[in-house]
Amino acid sequence: MRTLIAGCGFVGSRLARELVDHGEEVIGLRRSAAPLPDGVEVVRADLAAGEGLDALPRDLDAVVYLLSAGAREEEAYRAAYVDGLARLLEHLGEPPRLVFASSTAVYAQQEGEVVDEESATEPRHFSGRILLEGEALARAAGGTVLRFGGIYGPGRRSLIERVARGEARYVPGPPRYTNRIHADDCAGSIRHVLGVESPAGGDVYVGVDEHPAPEREVFEWLAERLGAPAPEPGPLDPQSRRGSANRRASSQKLRRAGYRFRFPTYREGYAALLASEGGGDPVATFRRQ
Repeated sequence: MRTLIAGCGFVGSRLARELVDHGEEVIGLRRSAAPLPDGVEVVRADLAAGEGLDALPRDLDAVVYLLSAGAREEEAYRAAYVDGLARLLEHLGEPPRLVFASSTAVYAQQEGEVVDEESATEPRHFSGRILLEGEALARAAGGTVLRFGGIYGPGRRSLIERVARGEARYVPGPPRYTNRIHADDCAGSIRHVLGVESPAGGDVYVGVDEHPAPEREVFEWLAERLGAPAPEPGPLDPQSRRGSANRRASSQKLRRAGYRFRFPTYREGYAALLASEGGGDPVATFRRQ
């Protein structure tokens, strides 16, 4: 199979490595000159800006759309998730297989509700509304949508560092649920759904691990393993990207489709990070960052 990964960055590079390891041909599209895994054909283009489209190949079996916005601004989101996808589809036509990476930000529930692929999507923020537009474009082209929760993994350790320094704060009161997925499971789930037959109108999966976890639980679990101070209550951070989000996203449909998580909960995922990046003295290591 010949696959174009449009936006071959944090998750895309992992996916590219998996596909190459399984003998597949991969073209990685990215704006920067940063290196890609061995065996990946590199294309430099900027879909959001409409630059470099002539370099794009056409004889493809699959396209994975993993572009991310260059800034937390409405214009940047629209350029990445709507305009860039529209340009790619106009240039390529409808590829045999298309996967579009979206986000659980399309949900607005904030009372701890369980949400899945059938739940209402009525986002209050521009980011969720624009992602829904991108989803509609992808599904109209017969594509599959994966709505990912918060992505973590090697190189994304800000939460560990905050806990290690004693800076993590949880909002007191009823549990505020968080939904996470390890970057390796992002790549694994994309590769999995590429092989799942999709209905003519496209399909949607929620991409989170198996355990929506209260924020406080995660902080306390990390603090115990880091030997760091127990997290304390505090006000909602107005700069938090989560805002007032509080929902329990379900990945049952993805699991029913046959995907098996490598890191079923945050415990396995963060334990692996601590083991690989923390070394012999994880709390000292992360406090130095």
